[in-house]
Amino acid sequence: MKKIILATSLIFSGVSISNAQESTTTTKEKSNQLNEVSIVKEKKAVEQKSDRTIFEFASQSYLNSGSVLEGVKKLPGLVASEVAGMMYQGKQLDVFLDGRPLNISSNELTTFLEGMPANSVEKIEIITNPGAEFPATSGGAILNIITNKKAKNYLSATYTNSTNFTVYDHLRVRTNNSLMLNAKNKYFGWQFNVGQNYAERALWSSVIKKENNLTTVLSNTEADRINRGTFTKSALTFDLGNDRLLLNYDLFYNKNNSYTDAYGTLGDNTIFETSDKGDTKNVRQDAVVTYQKRFADKAKKLDFRFNYSQNDVDFGLNSYISNTNVLNNASGQKVYNFKADYSQPIKVLEKGKISFGTLYEELHFDTKNQGISNLEYRRRTASTYLEFQTKYKKFDFTVGGRGEDYDITGKTNTGSLTPFQQYRFFPNASLQYNFIPQVFFSANYNKKITLPSTSALNPNNTTYANPNVIVKGNPQLQPTIFDNYEVKVSAFDYIFVGYNMSVGNNQVVQRLTVDGNQTTNTNINVRELKVHNFNIGMPIPYMLFTKGMSETVKVMSNGGVNPDKINFLYVYAGRQKHEIPDINTKPYWIVNLMSQVVLPKEIKWVTNYSHVTAKGNFYYFVTQKPYGESLDTSFSKKFLGDQLTVSVNFDDILNTNRSVFQSFETPIYASNKSDTRRFGFTVNYKIPTKNKLAKEDPNLLNKEKKEDNGNVIGN
Repeated sequence: MKKIILATSLIFSGVSISNAQESTTTTKEKSNQLNEVSIVKEKKAVEQKSDRTIFEFASQSYLNSGSVLEGVKKLPGLVASEVAGMMYQGKQLDVFLDGRPLNISSNELTTFLEGMPANSVEKIEIITNPGAEFPATSGGAILNIITNKKAKNYLSATYTNSTNFTVYDHLRVRTNNSLMLNAKNKYFGWQFNVGQNYAERALWSSVIKKENNLTTVLSNTEADRINRGTFTKSALTFDLGNDRLLLNYDLFYNKNNSYTDAYGTLGDNTIFETSDKGDTKNVRQDAVVTYQKRFADKAKKLDFRFNYSQNDVDFGLNSYISNTNVLNNASGQKVYNFKADYSQPIKVLEKGKISFGTLYEELHFDTKNQGISNLEYRRRTASTYLEFQTKYKKFDFTVGGRGEDYDITGKTNTGSLTPFQQYRFFPNASLQYNFIPQVFFSANYNKKITLPSTSALNPNNTTYANPNVIVKGNPQLQPTIFDNYEVKVSAFDYIFVGYNMSVGNNQVVQRLTVDGNQTTNTNINVRELKVHNFNIGMPIPYMLFTKGMSETVKVMSNGGVNPDKINFLYVYAGRQKHEIPDINTKPYWIVNLMSQVVLPKEIKWVTNYSHVTAKGNFYYFVTQKPYGESLDTSFSKKFLGDQLTVSVNFDDILNTNRSVFQSFETPIYASNKSDTRRFGFTVNYKIPTKNKLAKEDPNLLNKEKKEDNGNVIGN
């Protein structure tokens, strides 16, 4: 093992040296032959930074062949479950889109990500240690979905299609289409992205009760779902001298139908049967105006941004048997957000930077049941932050603080909500020691807060219900305060060993209760919950086994290799434990193996295997069988001078991706199986242009203020 680690380190350090040498050589050639040589930067599949990990989606066929949800579930260390939400290396994720919070979670988030094509995404950023510049409401970590593309000085277009088929009881079709157009001139730039999603899905689920050696089927359902989604993303940018004005408007529309047959045993031992149709309509709009003030000193920046978003959801459930309406629920959410950020270099120790800013946000959320208002929720947040960054020899330091004032009020149709009117201070600090370039040790601490999502507060059922199954929100949920600690050693983007602990006070978790034969699934606050997570990731080049140590080192010394173009096995393993007061919880292991083999004719073969061990606690649920177990593989090749990329994929080949949980301290067992076994193809075509040397300009969609250090969110 030591030899493998040593050789891997040598290879990846050789890559860095080789790339640096190549960059120097290319630059020298360009100075002599300016009209013939262009610099092309190779994108990394994975990039590790001290506070985040960046996964490149656009060129990774095994990630972008389906929906965004299907893609992110394949990221090593990420677990998306119906009982614990979305977590990365033990940290609860707040989901952003192009640097702006989605302000949704739970089933609405699942539906949104299922309806968004993965081929419309450029990359995914997981910010594991958000600093003071990020809203304290980011909780443990941020998953930022970046759909932005680069604009060039000529019209460019990219069309992508992904088509998949599932075969379980019968054939089902899923297709995604995305078209990107952009261009700019000396006056302004523009970008337009339109996409479509159609997916036929199936879900088989059951809820059973095992008590006194007797097994009772409370609910057994078979559901066919049809998800239809369209989206448009548009942007205009105007150069005003050194300053810039950016205008963005996004529109997402989803119309989903479900056809569900169910049966179960009622409390009097009679059998019920239902046959229902569910209809969900979701319209999400997002408009942003950003003004970027720039100075003679390029490192000094001042940004102003106003953001308005609106999210409307209508859900209905109708019975075929009784020809009646079972559920008729609706919700509307409006968010107003203004923020200003300023940063400039300062002379502290060797060199440094100071950043500060302010934010004001209001959220209005209203719900209706059968047309009658039953929740009015209002939230106002005002905050300021100050953060310092500096360097001294091999050390990098960051220290900051954010003060946020909350005013949360509301009422239901039966009474007022428990108000939350507090001022809180959230410090953060990090230390990084750089052994050599791209090899560092880091230690981080931050205090954060998570405000209950509106979908968790919604008292209405927005998914499905039958006489024995009830799902509802809890309007009385209170915010959670987190203390997050992390230490990590990282090398050459692909190698890391880390440990983190998150302590949540008043943690919001999902809880299932049972009364007779009726189960209710809702959310509650837990006094304290600790999550421990140890994880390790490391690539193992196959040439170590075929050519031996000496030959591997020789290949490295003769110019290095690109890790994205060699044959290797990437191994990720993580041990996670959820500690709940007065409960003896057990840990679980997350294992992810990703193999890359470059076949003849430059065909890339990628195989991904994911596995979460059984008998571990996901908060108040215990896995009875391995969770999220899936074996996926894909083959991809580029044609026409890399203008055309074609890939074929086969997901969940063994048909093992399912979930089986027991609700802690209850006799209830719940299982879910969807038609995850699928096969299909993806086509990505870039319309060729004659102007190969056109200069790439910055992102049109909300250019971030910290592009110098890779920060893609200027919030």
